[in-house]
Formats: sequence, C-alpha cells, structure tokens
Amino acid sequence: MFGYDEVAAAAGRIDGQVRPVVLAPGGERLWFALEFLQHTGSFKARGALNFTAAQRAAGRLPAAGIAIASGGNAGLAAAWAAGRQGVRATVFVPTTAPPVKVSALRALGAEVRGIGVEYAEAAEACAAFVAESGAVGSHAYDHPLIAAGAGTLVDEILAARPTITTVVVSVGGGGLLAGVATAAEARGLRVVAVEPEGSRALHAALAAGTPVDVPVSSVAADSLGARRVSADALRAAQRPHVRSVLVTDEAIVATRRRLWHEHRVAVEHAAATALAGTPAPTPAEETCTILCGANTTPTDLATA
Repeated sequence: MFGYDEVAAAAGRIDGQVRPVVLAPGGERLWFALEFLQHTGSFKARGALNFTAAQRAAGRLPAAGIAIASGGNAGLAAAWAAGRQGVRATVFVPTTAPPVKVSALRALGAEVRGIGVEYAEAAEACAAFVAESGAVGSHAYDHPLIAAGAGTLVDEILAARPTITTVVVSVGGGGLLAGVATAAEARGLRVVAVEPEGSRALHAALAAGTPVDVPVSSVAADSLGARRVSADALRAAQRPHVRSVLVTDEAIVATRRRLWHEHRVAVEHAAATALAGTPAPTPAEETCTILCGANTTPTDLATA
C-alpha cells in the first residue's frame, strides 16, 4: 500500500508537465473538477507521466518501450507519456473500445492491437507481449505509480478551493480512487466512490473482503469495465472516510445529458457516473465531483 509520500513524490515528477485542474461551479456547495481538460482528455495522464518518468529515472525504459492494456483512456495517456520520453507505446484494447479512442491512440503514434471484448482479455495479451518483447508493462490502474499520479488531483483541488470537504470519484479498476482516497485521508477529506450497478468490482470486493471477479455490463464499461478492483483501491475504500455508492445506467445517461444541457459540458459516461452518485452536500459540506474524462463522441448529446 502506498501512502501520501508517494503522492507528493508524483506531484514533484509531473509538476509543470500536466495541466492544473480547473474547478467550475456545479450547484449549491458543489464544484466540478474539470479533469477532462487534461492532456489526452482524462486524469490518466497524471499517472502515466508519473510512471514513465519514474521508469526513466530508474533506467528502465528499453527500446521496446511501454505496453499497456486499456479500454482507451489509460492507453491514450501511456502513448502520450511514452512520446514525451521518446519511446514506443503498444496498446492492447478490447475490440469494443470506442473508435474515437482508437483513432486518438493511433494519432499519438501508438501501435494499437484489438484483442477480445473485455479489458481482461486485452490484459492477458499485453502480459504475453511484455514477456516476449521486453517492453515495460504499465497498467491501466493497478500500479502504485499510476494511482499516486492520480492522487495529485487532491492537493490541486484544495489549492483552488480550500473549503472542499468531500471529493467524489467514479470507479472502474480503482486507480483514481486509490490515489484520491490516499491523499484525501492525509488532508482530512471524505471520499464518495461511485460505480455503475452493472460494473461493481469495488462494491463486490467490499462485500467479499477481497478483490473478486465480477461480470461487466454497463453503458460506462468502456472506461469503468474492470472485472476486478485493485487491492490498493479496496484497502483505501475500507477506510472510514470512504463511502461506496452504486448508480443505474439510466441515471448515468440522464446525468450525462444534464451536464450537456445545463452546463454545455460533453463528457464520457464514466465522468457522468461520478455526478450521478454525488450526494447533495449538507450545510456543513462542500463537494467536488471529479469529471474524469471526455473521450466520447458527443453527437448523441446534440440530439438528446
């Protein structure tokens, strides 16, 4: 289990290379962290840059570069971060990955390999490639350097709005949760972890007391489709400052449309998931919901 020291170290590595998070008013005592404005369109750039910078510093970036399995956003971030280090990126995606993300991967110079229909199948193929090629295997969420990079959001949120008391995140494999919950505990904040009912790896792990495989079927599965949550995310979620929440696909879709109609914000379903599960702040609270990514095709919003 990593701690706040690792988050602080990540902040030092990526300082000046990522876009500081922007907060926007979302309602009464509610703020949106517009992390979809980050490089590559999601928070994943933070962890990917921290991972590659740490590998470079340790002398562990071979000619074969970096390989990762990803539904899209982590792959985009890995390809971007690899490019900044001047190395190759090979990205394994499920064949169900949105075309907008696959096109963006190729535009970043990544070699894209479509394998299977779920993240787990792409991950198996990536592991085999790493063993054969000597590439450095990164991970979409289950690595302390990846999670620590995501955790750098917390201090930026507090720098922008020191009165925040609660941070809301969506959860797939749990990298964002692990990093944010670790930093939030050090800063005395509460965390709400939101998952789709049809992709509930964290909720199932909390019930079982250990990470377990779950079936995946959700409108947000392209980003939140991990079968199993990371052990670090589970340990973080077991802390008393973290609360787990489930939302329906119907609520996710409606929230994504509401973000567009009321705020003219076009985000992917994973980002809408966090807002769909955001509780109304009490008079003693001020909440920040992280809108984590916007790698989506917004044409359906224009006609919704």
